[in-house]
Amino acid sequence: MKSFLKNTVSTVFSIGLAAGFLYLAFRGKNVNELWHSLIDVHWSWFVILFLGSAISHVIRAWRWKYLLYPIKPDISIRNTFSVTMIGYLINNVVPRLGEFVRPYALKKLEGVSKSATMGTIVLERILDLVTFALVTLLILSIYAEPFAVWFPAMAEFEWLFFVAALVMTIVFGLIFLKADVLFQFLKKILFLFPTNLRANVEKIFDSFLSGFQAAKHPGNFFMIAVTSLLIWISYIVLLYIPFFIYHFHTTNALDFGSAAVLQVASGMAFAMPTPSGIGSYHAFTSFTLTELFRVDPAQALSYAVYTHAVGFLTTTILGLYYFFVDKIHVDDFMSKNDSDNPLS
Repeated sequence: MKSFLKNTVSTVFSIGLAAGFLYLAFRGKNVNELWHSLIDVHWSWFVILFLGSAISHVIRAWRWKYLLYPIKPDISIRNTFSVTMIGYLINNVVPRLGEFVRPYALKKLEGVSKSATMGTIVLERILDLVTFALVTLLILSIYAEPFAVWFPAMAEFEWLFFVAALVMTIVFGLIFLKADVLFQFLKKILFLFPTNLRANVEKIFDSFLSGFQAAKHPGNFFMIAVTSLLIWISYIVLLYIPFFIYHFHTTNALDFGSAAVLQVASGMAFAMPTPSGIGSYHAFTSFTLTELFRVDPAQALSYAVYTHAVGFLTTTILGLYYFFVDKIHVDDFMSKNDSDNPLS
């Protein structure tokens, strides 16, 4: 009962937050004008962005294969891609639930431990956070000028962001390579936890460490770093291409660097606890386009609605395809009788 109440409150809060952001994004906008600007976009742009979005998810599935290497070296990218898309599909309905469905789906397809897989998913999220912070610092060190609209002094201290990015890369690289030392230290302070929690926390540590063990295999660390960077580059490309739909490259002189700045806002939007970035993405993206790059507010919102819709439909269509093809059943995942259930 307590778990149900907690999930209900979380879902209501998430939907309420999305509604609030949608109100901010659409307030004062002409809905008819917005609708016509969307339907006037040629269908070929949807195909291009759909394929580009799918490729970005393939790169993410490719990186996950390297993180799973210590658990099962020969995991198929086809299956990691399938499970990734199924996870996104579930997240489109219930935020964050997809992360718990992925271990079940991968066990069904590849026969790997759910708890060990969950460790790699947690690691994946940490990598996303670290690489987003790193990319943001690099963008600020190169393209600080647009942010000078809000913070005039930023343009004078671009070099500090570069130094911070360099230090962050070195520190995280050392932690990643020496994860076993870090986790051995953390295990020594488990006595601070209540006795009934100690065994579960140690199990989580062991599962999490298995993900870090990927760095111990030759070439894995390099490929994890490369694919992590490629993921964010692909996201920037997907924000840059639609500039040509709305002619921002000519009317507002927006370039690839502008898309990189927009990616910072987009990343923050998706970090919000809203379903698939609904509302938060529209508000953050349209606000950044209008305030930093002086884009017409109606065009900025149309851009946000269109790019979000393409991303949402990509994960929904591909997720549904693999959900049915691979015969994934959420009721099986929710079973409490499974000793390897990551929620149990």
